[in-house]
Amino acid sequence: MRNLFHFIVLLLATLVLAPAGHAQSGPGTQIVRGTVLDAAAKAPVIGATVVVVGVTPALGTNTDADGRFRLTGVPVGRIRLRISSVGYEDLILNDVTVSAGKETVLDFSLTERLTKLDEVTVTYKRGEDRTVANNEMATVSARPFSPLDANRYAGALGDPARMAQNFAGVSGANDSRNDIVVRGNSPASLLWRLDGVNIPNPNHFGTQGTTGGPVSMLNNNLLAKSDFLTGAFPAEYANALGSVFDLRLRKGNDEKTEFLGQVGFNGIEVGAEGPYSSKSKASYLINYRYSLFSLLKAVGYNIAGTPEYQDFTFKTDLPVGPHGTLSVWTLAGRSKITFLGKDVDSTKADTYGNENTNSRPHFSTGIAAASYEHRFNDRTLARLTLSASRTTQEFEQDTILYATTGRRVLAAIPNSYADFTQDKLSANLSMTHKLSARDRVSAGLIIDLLQYRYGNGLTYPVRRIERDANGTTALSQLYVQWKHRFTSELSLNAGLSASRFELNGSTVAEPRLGLQYQASAATTLSLAYGLHSTLQPLLTYFYQTQQADGRYARTNHDLGFTRSHHLVLAYDHQLADNLHLRIEGYHQWIFDAPVERTASYFSQLTEGVDFAPTNKGNLVNKGTGRNYGLELTLERSFARGYYFLLTGSLFESKYKGSDGVERNTPFNTRFAANALAGREFRLGSQGNTFTISLKTATTGGRFITPINLQASEARRSAVYEYDRAFSVQQPSYFRADVKMGYKINRARLTHEIALDLQNVAGTQNVFLQAYNPRTNAIGTAYQQGFLPVPFYRLTF
Repeated sequence: MRNLFHFIVLLLATLVLAPAGHAQSGPGTQIVRGTVLDAAAKAPVIGATVVVVGVTPALGTNTDADGRFRLTGVPVGRIRLRISSVGYEDLILNDVTVSAGKETVLDFSLTERLTKLDEVTVTYKRGEDRTVANNEMATVSARPFSPLDANRYAGALGDPARMAQNFAGVSGANDSRNDIVVRGNSPASLLWRLDGVNIPNPNHFGTQGTTGGPVSMLNNNLLAKSDFLTGAFPAEYANALGSVFDLRLRKGNDEKTEFLGQVGFNGIEVGAEGPYSSKSKASYLINYRYSLFSLLKAVGYNIAGTPEYQDFTFKTDLPVGPHGTLSVWTLAGRSKITFLGKDVDSTKADTYGNENTNSRPHFSTGIAAASYEHRFNDRTLARLTLSASRTTQEFEQDTILYATTGRRVLAAIPNSYADFTQDKLSANLSMTHKLSARDRVSAGLIIDLLQYRYGNGLTYPVRRIERDANGTTALSQLYVQWKHRFTSELSLNAGLSASRFELNGSTVAEPRLGLQYQASAATTLSLAYGLHSTLQPLLTYFYQTQQADGRYARTNHDLGFTRSHHLVLAYDHQLADNLHLRIEGYHQWIFDAPVERTASYFSQLTEGVDFAPTNKGNLVNKGTGRNYGLELTLERSFARGYYFLLTGSLFESKYKGSDGVERNTPFNTRFAANALAGREFRLGSQGNTFTISLKTATTGGRFITPINLQASEARRSAVYEYDRAFSVQQPSYFRADVKMGYKINRARLTHEIALDLQNVAGTQNVFLQAYNPRTNAIGTAYQQGFLPVPFYRLTF
């Protein structure tokens, strides 16, 4: 680790010093430009005023016929913007970063007033863009976030999923993966959406049927403001039980060519963006990233189980006539790793490896989409998106036979294999119509054609084929949504979604309803209900179970949707211009969860955080569960050089298997608390800044199933006491992270250097316990220890 750290530091120093020698002094100013649109109709707002607050002389402009604005001579650093227009509510942004190496391009949405200007009081809370979700139909449990947050927060590593672990009601599954547990739900209940497309797991080493992995394929440098929803979400989100990541890719700069180079935890990357020509508003955005560990291996730094991965992202936006836009994007990644048993420390359990096996997993994911958006008039907008994706997972494992003494390997016998490929072709048609300042309606149809090829089984010491399937099926969704503003203070969001799974004809209908009341200038009360449903991972339907006559059958074929009632009550109070308090209470009733046909502890609600699929047959939709809790968020948005985020959650997460016994889910930590704070110091007159971010996180311990050591010794393999499933709680988890960064603005370029000190106190948090047949003992594996992660980015 010391050699690795020294190599990275040397590389960063070389990158920083090389371009600095050619830079001119004095970064001066930068351009800030963008577009202002009507929030409901997405039509341009003409003549809107955009002003930089607090600078002398005054700096401002107005939007043109396309809603575009352009501010020149904006000083580098943090600025405050006010956007206003007659007939619309004002919008204020306190935390706009202006850098020397890159133009600042922003897109704003203004909400139309219901009353005359002199009859309404405009408050900061209503105009603060940071607290307003992109999706206007979201009433509660919707957290907008900026990609800057994933860079700013200590411990986030530029990963949206790790960043979300700071939010109320959210906790991480473990330090080595970015799976997230939301309100006690399985990580597999999360829906990933990118630019309106429901996408497969966007993580390297991401197993089919899960939603996380060790390293994200999503590139934080390419994301725009996005939404994270944790309950009772709008009708357009189907096939999601617990939470939704609704991500958006930003547009490339359509006026100036810009470049990026970066080194960090996620790898070494290069990127570019710009217009195709000076005469066109068409733009592109492209980025390639390569595993830092693979590069280190190539230059002689060998690491046991070296993760090798690479990913590629591309987007282009092309104007089509005066009212249309064509967007094409692709996201692709490959990853592989090899674990050799002889390299595993036999004195303890290992997070990934096992001294008795060799494992060789390979993963790949590719997604491509083309979207055409057409604005028929200032009230009606339609969008058609066609997309395709492919995910593959290959796995080979050997059983290692050692000599009777020592660790000399006698033989490595193949014992299992997997070859999973899933393709999806999707069509997504949506339309939004603004009836008036009070009413907006939207509707959509999503059709997914799914093609699968699954094969996996055991070859030693017994031979068994667990899956052998090749075919097609389809999932379709139809939804309609309506937002009505009774007054400036009271609004209603209502919707209905219906889905059908063609494999077995399962059909569900899901009503959604939300009310929001502005009780005072600073206080908002919200109440929302939703019925939500999700399919099982497609692999589950094709697991084969041996019957009494010796033949194998797909006993999970007829599984339907797992369903859940969500009820959420929220209180939001703006304590000051930059400080707000939010309290949410929720109850989630889950039913129709897959459990075993005969009496058993098992439920699909306990699965979804692993590198292997669930291998259970004879499942029926008769399980139940319940999650309920209280969440608190106290947040100070960035202003006057600092910010903080304090969150706390008290909750319970329970389930019942087919034996009728109510148990803790493995995700029931019962409490979670996070404290995050950051400070920025301006250094010198060139806009250089030093930042420091501190984070502490604590949760209750996970509930695990105990191992019967005596029975394990007799069988020479782990024997679990399933009648006591999830009855033993691990010790509480605690971790502290510190991140320090320095931004250097030169003429026409910006350096950003940072050091993220993960688990700075070196706390030993229990990860798992496992039985080792060679040592005849139960070993304990711990979460990540102290890890310094250097970071460097250059934009020009």
